[in-house]
Amino acid sequence: MTETTHTAPAKVPRATAPPPATGRRSSPPRGGPLRRLTPWLFLAVPLVLLVTFTYVPVGNMIYYSLTDWDGVSPDRNFTGLDNYEQIFTRPELFRVFFVSLYYLAASAVQIAIALYFATVLSFDLRFRNLFKGILFFPYLINGVAIGFVFLYFFQDGGTLDSVLSWFGAGSDHAWLGDPTSANVSLAGVSVWRFTGLNFVLFLGAIQSVPAELYEAAQLDGATRWQQFRHIIAPSIRPVVSLSVILAISGSLAVFEIPYIMTAGATGTTTFVIQTVKLAFQFNKTGLASAAAVVLLLIILLITWIQRRLVPDEKVDLV
Repeated sequence: MTETTHTAPAKVPRATAPPPATGRRSSPPRGGPLRRLTPWLFLAVPLVLLVTFTYVPVGNMIYYSLTDWDGVSPDRNFTGLDNYEQIFTRPELFRVFFVSLYYLAASAVQIAIALYFATVLSFDLRFRNLFKGILFFPYLINGVAIGFVFLYFFQDGGTLDSVLSWFGAGSDHAWLGDPTSANVSLAGVSVWRFTGLNFVLFLGAIQSVPAELYEAAQLDGATRWQQFRHIIAPSIRPVVSLSVILAISGSLAVFEIPYIMTAGATGTTTFVIQTVKLAFQFNKTGLASAAAVVLLLIILLITWIQRRLVPDEKVDLV
């Protein structure tokens, strides 16, 4: 009797199926050259415009300030620091800085007025949106148009004299006829025009304060003055610092209003008006460029001093 042996069939290995296709392409590795270059591609056009219309003109201005160029002739003789020496040694060139004191005082007035109205109109009052528009509207008007409007306002027998005559205070005083009254009048125009800008800056800063702080102060019985002193004033300190810097630089660079109304006559010549006259009336582009460089350095110096004296502080009112 023979024995039959059964052998188990050999296992055939199964073919593994490929993973299903997801339809996505493999992304390039992060940090590739294109990824690092993308931000610079977006910045290319702004950087070109900034260099072309800011840094190149400033460099040319510094170069012209070291020459005796008249603005027309191709000859530019190097004179070194002679133009800067003239600015600081000739009284008629440096005296115009004193005219800026009128506008600096006017800037202090407009900051105080803007801060007052921004604080008052930040609370719930009737017609506050109307008053906001009235305060900001003068800043939207073109400076040349404002100059012509107030030129007729201050002229002899003009609007101001007519209004004063209604109250029995008529005067034959020439408002733009002597240096003191002319500069005060022009500084008053700048107050009327630029108060709206400071008002909007202060109002935006005040409205950014959390409303919970006002509610807590009201529950504690705090008055409006106490809310301003302990909540509003500390929170808007950086904006006030910015307004002071703008006021100082603006008072040194006043141009269009006095140029339109008086053209620098009767002692109203500002530093910028004098610079323009040196360049285009007396053909002293080199000296005018030096004056512009001096003005730029003074503004930068004042800004640096102000930032050192009143540094930015993070205010935590919560």
